[in-house]
Amino acid sequence: MKVSTKGRYGLTIMMDLARRYGEGPTSLKSVAERHQLSEHYLEQLISPLRNAGLVRSVRGAYGGYILARPPEEITAGDVIRVLEGPISPVEFSEEDDPARRDLWKRIRDAIADVLDNTTLADLIHYTPDGQSDAYMFYI
Repeated sequence: MKVSTKGRYGLTIMMDLARRYGEGPTSLKSVAERHQLSEHYLEQLISPLRNAGLVRSVRGAYGGYILARPPEEITAGDVIRVLEGPISPVEFSEEDDPARRDLWKRIRDAIADVLDNTTLADLIHYTPDGQSDAYMFYI
C-alpha cells in the first residue's frame, strides 16, 4: 500500500492541530507556512476531514481549525481512511486462490492494526533516539 500526498499531508495537518490542541483555532495558512506546503492543497484536504468529524472549523478573524476530539482519540487510520479510502494493498476477490487471498487479508489487517493503534498523540510525542521533532513515518 502506498500512501499518497493526500494521506501524508493530511496527517501533517492533523499532527499540527494535535500539537496545538487546547490552544484555539489554527489557520491553514500557518500550517502551510510551518511545513512549507501549498495552502490551496491543504484547503482541499481539510474539507473531507471536517465532513468526517475529525476537525471543526471556527469562523472569524482569529478562526481556523481545531481537532474535534482529543489527539488520543484520533488514529492515523481515521485520517488515512478519510483521505485515501479503504486500506488494502491489492484488490482481491473470493475467486482468488485461497492462499493468496489469505496473504492479502493478513497484510491488510496488519497495516490496519498499526494505523488503528497509532493515535495523533503517539505521533506528536514520538522521539527516536532522543531527537525532538522527528515525525516522518513510512507505512
